[in-house]
Amino acid sequence: MTAERPGAVDTPEWAALASHAAEVEGLTLRQLFADDAQRGERLALEAAGLYVDYSKHLVSDRTLALLVSLAEVADVRGRAAAMFRGEHINVTEDRAVLHTALRLPQDAELVVDGQDVVADVHEVLDRMAVFSDSVRDGSWLGATGRPIRAVVNIGIGGSDLGPAMAYQALRSYSQRDLDVRFVSNVDGSDVLEATRDLDPAETLVIVCSKTFTTQETLANARTARDWLLSGLSDTGASSDDAVARHFVAVSTNAAKVTEFGIDPANMFGFWDWVGGRYSFPSAVGLSLMVAIGPEHFRDLLAGFHEMDEHFRTAPLERNLPVILGLLGVWYGDFHGAQTHAVLPYTQYLSRFPAYLQQLDMESNGKTVDLAGNPVRVQTGPVVWGEPGTNGQHAFYQLIHQGSLLVPADFIGLIRPRERVGEHQDLLTANLFAQTEALAFGRTAEEVRAEGVAEDLVAHKTFRGNHPTTTILLDELTPAALGRLVALYEHKVFTQGVIWGVNSFDQWGVELGKALASAIVPELLSDDEPALSHDSSTDTLIRRFRRLR
Repeated sequence: MTAERPGAVDTPEWAALASHAAEVEGLTLRQLFADDAQRGERLALEAAGLYVDYSKHLVSDRTLALLVSLAEVADVRGRAAAMFRGEHINVTEDRAVLHTALRLPQDAELVVDGQDVVADVHEVLDRMAVFSDSVRDGSWLGATGRPIRAVVNIGIGGSDLGPAMAYQALRSYSQRDLDVRFVSNVDGSDVLEATRDLDPAETLVIVCSKTFTTQETLANARTARDWLLSGLSDTGASSDDAVARHFVAVSTNAAKVTEFGIDPANMFGFWDWVGGRYSFPSAVGLSLMVAIGPEHFRDLLAGFHEMDEHFRTAPLERNLPVILGLLGVWYGDFHGAQTHAVLPYTQYLSRFPAYLQQLDMESNGKTVDLAGNPVRVQTGPVVWGEPGTNGQHAFYQLIHQGSLLVPADFIGLIRPRERVGEHQDLLTANLFAQTEALAFGRTAEEVRAEGVAEDLVAHKTFRGNHPTTTILLDELTPAALGRLVALYEHKVFTQGVIWGVNSFDQWGVELGKALASAIVPELLSDDEPALSHDSSTDTLIRRFRRLR
């Protein structure tokens, strides 16, 4: 790390944007569209199988030019190239950042720190494929000789959010006679409900933990093991054989995996250069591969790679992730927006906003830059959302008529995999109508012209001018999901480069873990523990111990 200030915050380009923001304060989308009849066609990009319309944003051509200059001075292109090469851009942990290597084709070449990364990745993928096929075709047998009918993935954070989101998104591609479930919360009800109606003799448990020391994951894994052994206790299967045939691990810690009772031959590894929130294209996606099959999983990886190549090579002004990242900086740092809504108009993407919460907020939730200096501007936003049209009947009121500026991404499909009557047309009509209403609203004069009583005019007026991006996929295929996820990965990267922060560490997650480890024995102790926390925490611990 150098003492220099990274990023683009303290640059003439940043200052120029600040001045420009003041100049265009009264800009309206009605005016922008009235002045440019081709705006809806001109401010749209199609690449890597995605169509992105960003015309309904509060930006002029001058705004976009200044934003691109910001990306240039921050050296987004150079920082991206360093990431793709495997340089240790995660400076606080001295690691390469190579989630993009997880989706390189087998004939690619990439050697990092003396290791043939591509060969390593495909060796694991090939092992995953053999294992997945054996579960899917029924040749992998449990301890009692019966095939697997249910898979329970136990992980947390990236070891849960990624595969769980992708399984829901690609459920129509899954093998329907396999029941795939996900457990993450250390609340015992999570694992109990996930296993309550399953037959242990036909259940496979996948434990995902890089170090195999994650508190929540191991607590759930031990409970699942107890459930399995209890359920198989009268079958004649030994405990060792039961765990060996019904548990596999995704980890890098062979000693801990073996100690748990899992055969190391059934351990699938990954690497320090894969951050958890970027990891489901690795062995962390084993449950997903079992569900959708190796061929569809490789299609997913190919979609990721297609967007990687677009991001790596497209000019900044026509680069989808860069444009989305710059628009986010524009609203957060120059207009005071603190949240960003992601609104998928397909039920299959219902877990996508939750997945993006970790991707974005864990990456760019930072207050110091790469050199350890305080960042003097707002960094990552709060990311949230629900699938449409559910959200329309919940929180859209605030977006339409509330006092907050909420930039939003609307994600839609042209063709569903299975057409059900007119449902897709109704759904898409709502998507298009919402972005139109948010952009242009309804003036008091328009409301009066409809014959609305004067005392209700103010209540039925919509100011509009709410910025939205519309992202259209032809279909939600495995490849399309890969492109979509990579789009947001590189958007987050772009913003991190502009702010000069490290998007690939997460030290803020560690403090709570350390404090929880200290409190656990205080809750479990038979004797009254000597407490030395603050008065609030001490009081809460005593109350819990007294009433449990």
